[in-house]
Amino acid sequence: MKFSRQREMILNEVINSNAHLTADNIYENLRVENPNLSLGTVYRNLTQLEEHGYIKKLNVPGDPVRYDGNLEEHDHFICEKCGKIIDIDSGLVTLSDSFLNDSGVTVNSCSVIFKGVCSECKKKELNIDNSK
Repeated sequence: MKFSRQREMILNEVINSNAHLTADNIYENLRVENPNLSLGTVYRNLTQLEEHGYIKKLNVPGDPVRYDGNLEEHDHFICEKCGKIIDIDSGLVTLSDSFLNDSGVTVNSCSVIFKGVCSECKKKELNIDNSK
């Protein structure tokens, strides 16, 4: 796969962000210094980068597709208050040997999404409650 200047910029934007950006986020961030960049170019390049294994696509039901530059196996935590997505080291969830043996399936990958309230939002809630 050839790397144009635009493709390189898009890849770097995903890799250098821990925010799990959407295509629109990436477009808005890059457009400031690259006014000729189109949203279509961002989408096409994200698709190709994901297909070639340079980034991962994160599908969260009810949310727009997000892109992750962390290629290590990992899971995600999503704050239900602010929407922040946090990477979690993989291995928290394991399938039992009996399930694998009895079902005859082969698991190649797994993605788990935990939902709750992040520490920052919990602190805000505590501060609001304490101020009453």
